[in-house]
Amino acid sequence: MSYSRAPRRTLLAVGTLAAALALSACTSDSNGKSGGGGDTNFVTDTGGVDTVAKGQRKAPNTIKGETLDGKQLDVADLKGKVVVLNVWGSWCPPCRAEAKHFAKVSKELKAKGVEFVGINTRDADKGPALLFEEDYGVTYPSLYDPEGRLILNGFPKGTLIPQAIPSTVVLDRDGKIAARSLMALSEERLRSMIDPIVAEK
Repeated sequence: MSYSRAPRRTLLAVGTLAAALALSACTSDSNGKSGGGGDTNFVTDTGGVDTVAKGQRKAPNTIKGETLDGKQLDVADLKGKVVVLNVWGSWCPPCRAEAKHFAKVSKELKAKGVEFVGINTRDADKGPALLFEEDYGVTYPSLYDPEGRLILNGFPKGTLIPQAIPSTVVLDRDGKIAARSLMALSEERLRSMIDPIVAEK
């Protein structure tokens, strides 16, 4: 669809997301604070990870599309597993800093029923993103979302929305949003974000 034919509401929404991401892109909040907005029940711990108690979680909207390697992926099909969603761009230095940790942890936790899915955004074409994955040994799939539509439409208002690049959101086995970080993660912080959700009964 060309921009000239796109509905005004869609263009406005995409423009709003682009502005928000431009303000928050490639930033790291050293205070460990992150925003939520609206009527929320988020708890932010000292590691900069927002969490939601199990009984208060909400499911994301549809998050599906074409991956960087041209396959179709629907995150809803992964229900029953813990799913780690990582928003990244090849142009983003903090994304590069955390990529090796995500590559390592994704391989080590697969046997525990943890699936990683990237959401690649603001890369105008797939080439640099594919090279990024090759350089950092990322073997899990990434949805290609150059305009941020999956991010904009995938997370309901009042939930843990990925509002920065990089952002990481963890879905529990029921497919509900359980945790979020709005900063680049070390291996230790990434594991500390995932492990409590893996341990849930």
